[in-house]
Amino acid sequence: MKIFIAGATGVIGRQLLSRLTEAGHEVTAITRSQDRVEQIRKYGAQAIVCDVFDRDKLKQAVLAARPEVMIHQLTSLPERIDPRHVKQALAQTNKLRTEGTEILMDAARSAGARRFIAQSVSFYYAPTSTLPATEDEPLYQNAPAAFADVVQAIDNLEHTVLNTPDIEGIILRYGYIYGPGTSFAGDGTFAEDVRQRQVPIIGDGGGVFSFTHVEDAAAATVLALNHGQAGCYNIVDDEPVPLREWLPAYAELLHAPRPLRLPKFVGRLAAGRFGVYFMMEQRGASNQKAKQQLCWQPVYKSWREGFQAELAPQLQPSFG
Repeated sequence: MKIFIAGATGVIGRQLLSRLTEAGHEVTAITRSQDRVEQIRKYGAQAIVCDVFDRDKLKQAVLAARPEVMIHQLTSLPERIDPRHVKQALAQTNKLRTEGTEILMDAARSAGARRFIAQSVSFYYAPTSTLPATEDEPLYQNAPAAFADVVQAIDNLEHTVLNTPDIEGIILRYGYIYGPGTSFAGDGTFAEDVRQRQVPIIGDGGGVFSFTHVEDAAAATVLALNHGQAGCYNIVDDEPVPLREWLPAYAELLHAPRPLRLPKFVGRLAAGRFGVYFMMEQRGASNQKAKQQLCWQPVYKSWREGFQAELAPQLQPSFG
């Protein structure tokens, strides 16, 4: 199958490239940096230096590749996101999700692609219930101003992908991505902040997280080439978990101090409105639809085994 990837050198993209080329697919990928061309070629994919916002060059590249499937994995995330300034931190990613998606979709349609698979997230469902959210529930459309534009950008991306004529649109709503190369890895920025005791539990710590190992995210994307009807799919593990439960366990695996606990009003001053949502209000997500329609099963069924597999081996003391 001919596949075109935007975002092939990201954390998920690298895993995806390897799986696709090993499966015998003909893969073309774009990168903005000449320095990353060899990184793509080493997997056996064709690399093209192109900025997604260069509409004409992008369309020429896609027309030349004639992909059957377009995969959109583009983000531009900083190493750290200050919850008090999330709007600024995610401004470029918001642009990729809005303008970038529209440009990619236009090129995909012009080239005759049949399916468009795009990365989204599972942690912006409206906090209207304590149950794990299913894909037919609404996003947090009336989110506080501090991050309303982030939710709007996600909604715009999903609307473009799901409502473009002649294209089968697939939205993969990943959970919090962990594993090699992520901020949750032992050498990642989130791990560093936890070691420095800079990630507190605010209020009751009732914000519910759904996690996704990077390998499970890539595996689901490969399955979405041929499985599932057009629509949204939560790509998350089997165990949504409140912050108050997973954060101390994560800190223990890092041999870090136990996280501080702050009352809500202090936490809001320290972390802003987005931080309160992150710590206390967000919902987990259900993965039943992905299991049934994409035939996907996470290798890491729980964050517990995933964190243990990723962090415990490298942190064992050596004797000798």
